[in-house]
Amino acid sequence: MNAQLSGKRVAFLVTDGFEQIELTGPREALEKTGAVVDILSDKEGTVRGWNHDKPADEFAVDATFDSAHLDLYDAIVLPGGVQNSDTIRLIPGAQKLVKSHDSANKPLAVICHGAWLLVSTGLVQGKRMTSYKTLQDDIRNAGGDWVDEEVVVDGNLITSRQPDDIPAFNEQLIKMLVG
Repeated sequence: MNAQLSGKRVAFLVTDGFEQIELTGPREALEKTGAVVDILSDKEGTVRGWNHDKPADEFAVDATFDSAHLDLYDAIVLPGGVQNSDTIRLIPGAQKLVKSHDSANKPLAVICHGAWLLVSTGLVQGKRMTSYKTLQDDIRNAGGDWVDEEVVVDGNLITSRQPDDIPAFNEQLIKMLVG
């Protein structure tokens, strides 16, 4: 294990239906570099990932959106998945965590459809970002500058389009956490 992120803690915000590789890929990279990763959700127990349109594995939830202590986390990651992203964007606890984290100017890393939560919280205005291609109109309509690139960094915001971009996404997230 590489310890370059030793002492860093990262929260993944998900509900049932998240794109599983968009959690497991970044989580593995972060843990290999020494970070502690927690899964936060709207409910206690477990959440189920998906492989595209098929149910996949269950993952233990470490804390709920409402019980999580934001000051513990150095970064937040928002995996995509249509079902997850469409659900999480309407949950007040998830909105509050993302807004507070952004106000603290801590890294906010978003993959694929995860950008819907940013649209719903008003955090897209004036940001240059990417996402899955079907969200480009949503981002532009919310005042963002959508681009079709593998990974985009704008201030504390890191965005990627899809699972194929996870290696570049991981590299930028780790780079930002190292400082």
